[in-house]
Amino acid sequence: MPRFSVIVPAYKVQAYLSECLDSVLSQSYPDLELIAVDDRSPDACGAIIDEYAARDARVKAVHLAENQGLGRARNAGLAEATGDYLLFLDSDDTLTPDALRAVADRLKETGEPDVLVFDYARTYWDGREVRNQLAAQLTEQGPAPFRLEDRPGLLRVLMVAWNKAYRREFVQEHGFTFPPGYYEDTPWTFPVLLTARSIATLDRVCVHYRQRRQGSILGTTSTRHFDLFEQYERVFAYIEQRPGLARWRGELFRRMIDHYAVVFTRRGRLPRGSHGAFLRRARAHYRRYRVPGGRLRLRHALVRFGLHRTFRALRLAAAVRRRVAKSAVKPARAVRSGLLRLHYLVQLRLPLRSDRAVFASQEGYGDPAALEEAFRAHAPRLSTAWVARPGQEHAVPPGPRRLTPGTAGYFTALARSRYLVSDAGFEGRLRKRPGQVFVQTQQGTPLGHAGLDLQERPAAARGLDFAQLLRDVDQWDYVLSGSRHATLVWERVHPGRYTTLEYGLPRNDVFQRATPADVARLRAGLGVPEGAVAILYAPAHRDHRRTQRPLLDLERILRRLGPRFVVLARTPAPAQGTRIIDVSGHPDLSALCLASDALLTDYAPVMFDYAGLDRPIVVHTEDWAAFEAARGAYFDLRAFPPGAVARSEDELIDIFASGHWRGSRSAQLRAAFRERFCPWDDGRAAERVVRRVVLGETELPPVVPLADRAPVPSACVRSPLVTVPQPSGPFPVTESR
Repeated sequence: MPRFSVIVPAYKVQAYLSECLDSVLSQSYPDLELIAVDDRSPDACGAIIDEYAARDARVKAVHLAENQGLGRARNAGLAEATGDYLLFLDSDDTLTPDALRAVADRLKETGEPDVLVFDYARTYWDGREVRNQLAAQLTEQGPAPFRLEDRPGLLRVLMVAWNKAYRREFVQEHGFTFPPGYYEDTPWTFPVLLTARSIATLDRVCVHYRQRRQGSILGTTSTRHFDLFEQYERVFAYIEQRPGLARWRGELFRRMIDHYAVVFTRRGRLPRGSHGAFLRRARAHYRRYRVPGGRLRLRHALVRFGLHRTFRALRLAAAVRRRVAKSAVKPARAVRSGLLRLHYLVQLRLPLRSDRAVFASQEGYGDPAALEEAFRAHAPRLSTAWVARPGQEHAVPPGPRRLTPGTAGYFTALARSRYLVSDAGFEGRLRKRPGQVFVQTQQGTPLGHAGLDLQERPAAARGLDFAQLLRDVDQWDYVLSGSRHATLVWERVHPGRYTTLEYGLPRNDVFQRATPADVARLRAGLGVPEGAVAILYAPAHRDHRRTQRPLLDLERILRRLGPRFVVLARTPAPAQGTRIIDVSGHPDLSALCLASDALLTDYAPVMFDYAGLDRPIVVHTEDWAAFEAARGAYFDLRAFPPGAVARSEDELIDIFASGHWRGSRSAQLRAAFRERFCPWDDGRAAERVVRRVVLGETELPPVVPLADRAPVPSACVRSPLVTVPQPSGPFPVTESR
């Protein structure tokens, strides 16, 4: 008896069926049977199912003699199921990697509930993934399992069959089946949830719900959308036969009316001329199933009184209002832009404020934040401000006042502040005036091509205006550099009259000042378990890919490495999973570096900063050729790495499992890397910049040699749980070089 029976009905989905079946059979939890039901599909679905059944014994092929519809096709699969738990998957959707393992673990944790509800994400043709907006209802906090009356908010989650796992004996005991017709999920899901004696939730996306451009049932114009009335009649008949469920009648009534309103108002579902008939039937159901009391909402009033023409008039008025508002937006924006521009020109003619400094950063805190702190420490007479868009309040460091781009206050500060500090630039076409000082911090040490070198790299340049870039460079007074390598690159790709300050990178000063107590505080704040080995995973942006999907299966890696490892995932899209802590929205990369015990990256510039910590670094170079072709690189990272090099996921697992990640060979590579790229990061870079740029000093604090710097110990060094061997020889994966 398998743990899971995954039932997949198929009809006219030959283009998507293979991807769906592969997503099931490739699950890391293999204890399953896949029941694929060919609903007499006129395309190649039946042949595809037979091919999979011939290749994999876990696949059961079921062929129906005639087309019966989605509900009855699911019933046919249900009759063949032998697993402990049932899952339904539509044949154009997919399971996410490791979904079944997560489901199995959660079922075990919660004592084998009757129903487990998990999350989903809508996926679009352009690569977008949008998670369910009601994901908060699936929180795993609180007692589990529970009954529906303990968490009635679950009834607000999309009422479909495929976002749940059902205990098969529970389904058989109560004789649940799917009815014919459209909206067959409705009379299945409501009775199941109302009847279940134990329910649990899994706060994880397990299904990718494909949003097809054309061909989906709900996007089809048909009178079969009237089937919805019969489906709700089945729901109310079910609760009428069971007096103990009568208390749910009011909630089901509200859900029903909301559902009718959605179908009625959604363009393209009901045929022209059928809206009146639909509303009349909805009105009849309103009167039949209405529960006295409760607030009468507008939608309910329209259904209750059958106000078809009133609704059409309201919808027409709303459309007119939207068009009028839209037509007025552009002129209003133009007027506002003109007034702000005039305000900026006036401010440019007023005296500079020598005690004002403005800071901006494109990548979170970074060097500008470290310099802002140093400005206040070493030049306390200065007043500082930080530029941040609405919604980015979390990215404003403590101390400076906040400026919003495109406001009068922003343009005033831009025009009259003596010091301008940024790692990119300022919005609004800065007009740098005599007496202003612009400090360009850059965004770390370059590995991939930048500036003028991107002229031959269109995928990475993405429409960069090189003429405007050079005009911006002409406004720079100082450029910061952390190494001779960075100096040579920046002065060539950003040619200008500025002065390069080879003082180190201010963003890395905190590495030399932090104490073990600081590290412990940061780890506790992020939720890193005591004694765990925390790996910071920070991959680079892929210029050649439209969507930034992860190249590594973090859950698989952690399963292979064991419970002592956790991952701090700073990825383009939020990561999730057991022992994965999502830090993708954290604004302070330096804090994440300090909180971790090792860095796992590929080509991200953070490796140059992390080397200053003198902690282990592992680089994953599986797609180096694609990265180099799209972006270009200033040196071969595989030949001069900061630590162990993995060319595949399996090699990466071996490096961590064997202990090579922090062996003596890794330390040798890291030492050479630090000497080349971190010679001046001694903790006083920001102080040197302020003393030179603001205070005008020429005698600056000397750089502390690398040999005299004491690294901040990582938490895993002190952990008694970590007893991995310390190899002294070369890595198996790099011996050939």
